Amino acid sequence: MTAHDQMRAMLDQLMGTSRNGETNRYSTKFYDNKVCKSFLLGCCPHEILQSTRMDLGECPKVHDLALRADYENAAKSKDYYYDVDAMEHLQAFIADCDRRTDAAKKRLAETQEELTTEVAAKANAVHELAEEIGKKLAKAEALGEAGQVEESMKLMSEIDELRAKKAKAEQEYRSAIPASSYQQQKLRVCEVCSAYLGIHDNDVRLADHFGGKLHLGFLAIREKLIELEKTAGPRQKELRKNGRRDDYDDGRRSRFVGGRELDRRSRALVKERERRDGRAGGSDRDRRRSSERSERRRSKSRERRSRSRHSERREGRDRRSRSRDRHSDRSDRDRDSRRRRSYSRERSRR
Repeated sequence: MTAHDQMRAMLDQLMGTSRNGETNRYSTKFYDNKVCKSFLLGCCPHEILQSTRMDLGECPKVHDLALRADYENAAKSKDYYYDVDAMEHLQAFIADCDRRTDAAKKRLAETQEELTTEVAAKANAVHELAEEIGKKLAKAEALGEAGQVEESMKLMSEIDELRAKKAKAEQEYRSAIPASSYQQQKLRVCEVCSAYLGIHDNDVRLADHFGGKLHLGFLAIREKLIELEKTAGPRQKELRKNGRRDDYDDGRRSRFVGGRELDRRSRALVKERERRDGRAGGSDRDRRRSSERSERRRSKSRERRSRSRHSERREGRDRRSRSRDRHSDRSDRDRDSRRRRSYSRERSRR
């Protein structure tokens, strides 16, 4: 985006569609069904999760900063109940995310070695301390970049204390399991963004996760939903009680387009992960099939090399045979020539 486009977007955001005195400049109005009501309140998941691993793609509804400014100006004099729309949208979206989290936990329970209650409690203690360290480290880095050095240093001292507690918890966990099992990565699912976190992840990796755009985006969506449920929840009941719901949105189903898109992308990621795991050593059947395919490829390669060697030997024999034939023909011609010269000399002596 050029500097001119940025300035135009800022003016649209501040003054709306009629900033140049053109009341008919936009054919789309903020109250049209094709305008994203969640975007008008600044909480559309498509915008928040843009350019992350869970990018939902472009929102099927219209996003325009000028329309947001129009809505903010109009909402001062009239209640459009768009916060109720945004709350319902985020509720559907977060419900999909929670289903993904439950599914990921179920997969871990099926694939990871089951731990006793005591060992599981010690592993969870290590995970919780590691997550707290990662969160505080990400916050300390953000404060340092913002110039708040004293607050950042205070957090770093708290992180040192947490690291000591984590080392003690890791020692207790290590002593509670066999040495051969300790090196195995024990995973848990992030309750906010459904990502996998390992018990052996270092502080930098955890800080990158908790300070990353994906985790912060999901955190912002969840916090916005909690805020909307407090403010718009009672008004939703009032809206339904008065029977005025359809006055503001005739296309309620289309409001949540893209709500299950995250599930679809999650299934695609799971399939891709399963394919990678199969190549790296998945189930016995997958390994057997992969081994058979590799053996067939090696066999075909050996056959090609064998045919190539036979062909080279055959060509070598043919070349040697042709060379011997040429040499034999030359020798015969030389003998005939010597015989003719000898016969000529004998005749001349007579």
